[in-house]
Amino acid sequence: MICTLSQRNIEIAEFYDDQERFPRFVVIQEERNGSCKHINNALFKVSYANTHSLSPKPHQPTFSVVPTNSRSLQHIKAVHAAEPAKNPVSVKGAAPTTSVPGTRKWTLDSWKSKKALQLPEYPDKASLETVLKSLEAFPPLVFAGEARKLEEKIAEAAMGNAFLLQGGDCAESFKEFNANNIRDTFRVLLQMSVVLMFGGQVPVGRMAGQFAKPRSDPFEEKDGVKLPSYKGDNINGDAFNEKSRIPDPQRMVSAYSQAAGTLNLLRAFATGGYAAMQRVTQWNLDFAEHSEQGDRYQELAHRVDEALGFMAAAGLTVEHPIMTSTEFWTSHECLLLPYEQALTRQDSTSGLYYDCSAHMLWVGERTRQLDGAHVEFLRGIANPLGIKVSNKMDPNELVNLVEILNPNNKPGRITIICRMGAENMRVKLPHLIRAVRRAGQVVTWVCDPMHGNTIKAPCGLKTRPFDAILAEVRAFFDVHEQEGSHPGGVHLEMTGQNVTECIGGSRTVTFDDLSSRYHTHCDPRLNASQSLELAFIIAERLRKRRIGTQRLFSLGL
Repeated sequence: MICTLSQRNIEIAEFYDDQERFPRFVVIQEERNGSCKHINNALFKVSYANTHSLSPKPHQPTFSVVPTNSRSLQHIKAVHAAEPAKNPVSVKGAAPTTSVPGTRKWTLDSWKSKKALQLPEYPDKASLETVLKSLEAFPPLVFAGEARKLEEKIAEAAMGNAFLLQGGDCAESFKEFNANNIRDTFRVLLQMSVVLMFGGQVPVGRMAGQFAKPRSDPFEEKDGVKLPSYKGDNINGDAFNEKSRIPDPQRMVSAYSQAAGTLNLLRAFATGGYAAMQRVTQWNLDFAEHSEQGDRYQELAHRVDEALGFMAAAGLTVEHPIMTSTEFWTSHECLLLPYEQALTRQDSTSGLYYDCSAHMLWVGERTRQLDGAHVEFLRGIANPLGIKVSNKMDPNELVNLVEILNPNNKPGRITIICRMGAENMRVKLPHLIRAVRRAGQVVTWVCDPMHGNTIKAPCGLKTRPFDAILAEVRAFFDVHEQEGSHPGGVHLEMTGQNVTECIGGSRTVTFDDLSSRYHTHCDPRLNASQSLELAFIIAERLRKRRIGTQRLFSLGL
């Protein structure tokens, strides 16, 4: 953990023994010379070693960020983000810094030489080529500078100074595309951000591009009829007929247009005054207004209003951009590689390639093969990346995958999104954390409590019990507390609509309620009330963690 003590110009870093889980604290000071002028892109030197220990065995510590065979304290270097190489900084033991990560030659289409899973087979090749050429000429949906800024924020979460809030639909739908749905999901994310604000939340939406879905079976069967599986609105249709299930390249153009419209509205909401802190009391959704979570949110909102009133009375302006706007980023799974390649652009300032379909992309559980096409494509783009891992992930394989995608060990580049279920989280996650730490890799750990907790209700609908989701989040925090590492965020499938898709929560949704407002055409989502309830529980856990850290500092540990 690196965190600033506001009244003393020093930083605190955690060190770990090679054979123990528990951290020791060493004070480090920023070396302000040349290009090393920012805490996250600086050359640090050890200036003082605290002799207090959290375990009785004396030992010489090693820093967890960079691999080293030496037990002595030494200069530590870390590359922060994909910036122009004016004053390049390298990580000890890492490959030389190049414009493209990895040791093999990477090109925009080098993924085509690898085995590609989960990709559709388009019968009309000519139409596919025409569509891809059109997409290549379209303007980017996001910009390289925005992606770099997100990488900086995620790097803060890796160090324990921020908390990543990633949420949105399981899969976006052409049919449900309207301004109200976008506004309501954005509004719930704003509310959750306020609840989590002291933790330094970083809101990232599963929006404006989360169309494609990997499938465990390429076919589905109903009443003896077997058809290709529905793979998402940007590939084929969900209607169960032969024509609908044929992959159609024109759907990529529709997906681009919808993503552009969604981003346009999100940017307007984020910077046009809707996200201003003065509107905090107006964000409650009508159907959640008189619920337990709505009441708790209103109480918090009134406290925010009081704080703003105090600032105004003290002569501090509330018209500053930080009070009237918010930063918001988009993300989706990197699945449909022809679409992703067509929207990849070379940044004019850095020379690096960015996939401009979203600020952040992740590789899924079914497509993360080390020698696969998806990993090959992702290793060459400079966006911040996520890796979905389940209880099936081998620790050594994870280390190798991180090394392929982030050979220069840039903080903020890699987010590991764990989806295991509560019991597997307690058993499997510690081994992954220890393996990554031993390798000296800097990653941000995020919990996806949704995918490991899907069950089938008696009525035949898929659902997720809120208690199981909560149990996995608690297990995630417990493991990081046990390991002395940082819980960096949550990754949720949620909506601002008043749906009944996940059972449980304070406003109990039962099995019998599911069919009343079950709108998802893919996986079940948390509704606004359930999302807020989870945010309050996470905020309380973050508060206790913060108080515990402050207590350690006050004791001089």
